[in-house]
Amino acid sequence: MTSAPETSRRPRVYARTGTARTRRGRKLRDNLTGYAFLIGAIFCFALFQWFPMIRGIVMSFQHTKRGVTTWVGFDNFVRIVQDPSFWTAWKNTFYFTVLALILGYAVPFVVAILLNEFRHFKGYLRILVYLPVMLPPASALFLFKYYAYDPSDAGLFNAVLHFFHLPSSQWMQSPSMTMPAMVIASTWMNMGAAVLIYLAALQNIPGELYEAAELDGAGLLRRIWNVTIPQTRLILALLAMLQIVATMQVFIEPLILANGAGTQDSATSVAYLIYQHGFFQNDLNGAAALGVIMLLVLAAFSAVYVRLTTKQD
Repeated sequence: MTSAPETSRRPRVYARTGTARTRRGRKLRDNLTGYAFLIGAIFCFALFQWFPMIRGIVMSFQHTKRGVTTWVGFDNFVRIVQDPSFWTAWKNTFYFTVLALILGYAVPFVVAILLNEFRHFKGYLRILVYLPVMLPPASALFLFKYYAYDPSDAGLFNAVLHFFHLPSSQWMQSPSMTMPAMVIASTWMNMGAAVLIYLAALQNIPGELYEAAELDGAGLLRRIWNVTIPQTRLILALLAMLQIVATMQVFIEPLILANGAGTQDSATSVAYLIYQHGFFQNDLNGAAALGVIMLLVLAAFSAVYVRLTTKQD
């Protein structure tokens, strides 16, 4: 009588053990697959990101001439800082960054708010706004250079100025208009992605908040200030940091629109100065030193920014 239940229970124990082993084996295979993909991604990232970064830092402390490399310490940094073009490039870069924050950071947010208010044709309007992002940057900038910024009366922007009975501008040939013109082109090319991110954030705001603000008699501007901006504060802060980091590395705009330096060095940026040292002056060590200086500036800004935003949270 007692042996029958024992024999009937054994298959269940074996079945449970086999099921547990199967689950562990499946979990192990899943983990190995995930690790395999992760190792591949880490290898590619290390090969194309970390190794060039470390190699550039090492080169900034070296001097290479006729295949002979010697350590020179901070000589490359001292030589780069003493170059008058160094301070001009940083002044132009900061000027471009400030203009990009005023125009390139505010315009996408305003456009996203306007698109969010439309009840019809939202999909077509999103495609229209995102279309410049799909264009190759070089093609878009050549379009601005030879069509929009033509200094003659045939240029698009000068035609608009004539329509409003305003004097024409030389645009890229004018030292005072070089940076604003580059910011306008850069904003037109890159704002589509920011607009879509803002739209996604705006659509996650509960409608009850706007209804409550309307019942309190809040107008459009007050609703934006008291509801929209606080609810999208994290996205605004993140895109502000990304905007500054990206604009500090401006390169293709001065290269194409202003042929590099521009009139009276009005378009020389730090990134273009690195390109000039590396490929025109054959000064790879000086270019590496300038790249390290930019890396330190951006890292310091990011650290301060993260510190300030963490305190506010």
